[in-house]
Amino acid sequence: MKTVFVTVGTTCFDDLIVTVTSNECVQALIDRGYTDMVLQVGRGSVVPDPEICPGLRLQVFRFKDSIAEDMRRADLVISHAGAGSCLEALGANKPLIVVVNDKLMDNHQLELAKQLQSDSHLIYCTCSTLPQTLKDMDLASLTTYMPGEPQKFGNFLDKAMGLV
Repeated sequence: MKTVFVTVGTTCFDDLIVTVTSNECVQALIDRGYTDMVLQVGRGSVVPDPEICPGLRLQVFRFKDSIAEDMRRADLVISHAGAGSCLEALGANKPLIVVVNDKLMDNHQLELAKQLQSDSHLIYCTCSTLPQTLKDMDLASLTTYMPGEPQKFGNFLDKAMGLV
């Protein structure tokens, strides 16, 4: 059993939910040996029917007090680009694909994703490139994110947001 956990955090990111449950993404996950998908859909209006992903067992929920257990059980995490969700997945030492919402204006999340990818901690893409990313991903190339240096992360965020 291999599980992919998808989270949009507290946001509404329906495009990610629609894309990850598309036939192309589902087939790419099945081809990679995934058997289960757990979707955290947040405030979105799209709540997929568990039958929408033939070949994958699908569980869907909006919110929980904590998603730590879902991350711990996952073999792969696909997340929106929120800093909290990224750090939680990286802190759990899980392979992470971050999907940047390219519809957001002045998107500092893209800067964070680019930096963490350049440091080989995650793979980032957009909804339009997610299917190909799932087909091409090399999770073995990712390196462990070493927490414990919050000042470095804070400095990066300050620079990305133009505060420094």
